[in-house]
Amino acid sequence: MSVPAETNFPVSHTEAEWREILSPEQYEVLRGHGTERPGSCALNHEKRPGRFACAGCGQDLFIGGTKFDSRTGWPSFNQPVEGAVATSIDRSHGMIRIEAHCSRCGGHLGHVFEDGPAPTGLRYCINGVAMNFTPEE
Repeated sequence: MSVPAETNFPVSHTEAEWREILSPEQYEVLRGHGTERPGSCALNHEKRPGRFACAGCGQDLFIGGTKFDSRTGWPSFNQPVEGAVATSIDRSHGMIRIEAHCSRCGGHLGHVFEDGPAPTGLRYCINGVAMNFTPEE
């Protein structure tokens, strides 16, 4: 599954350019809608204040205070930066889920579930490899 070709994003590249910009793991997740192994990313354990940005385009996606330990093996957040994460219906793997993707480049981030903490009740379950972390100074 991929972001529809007719979707225009402010940041776009050819597939060859994406392959040059991203590591193979980042490409598989952000452009190929893959999923990293649970518990495999150091960002899952990141607890410092800071910002989590899209590894594809650098847009801030989440701030540290919205991250929580969901015990799922992936970084989880209850609220994205306003306007940074868009969603679409994902009908892959014989189920219906809500896909989360970067609103700036269309990169696949993960999925959104309705089992998160207050105040939103949402859990943005995000592949750590799809993000870069910058701690607050």
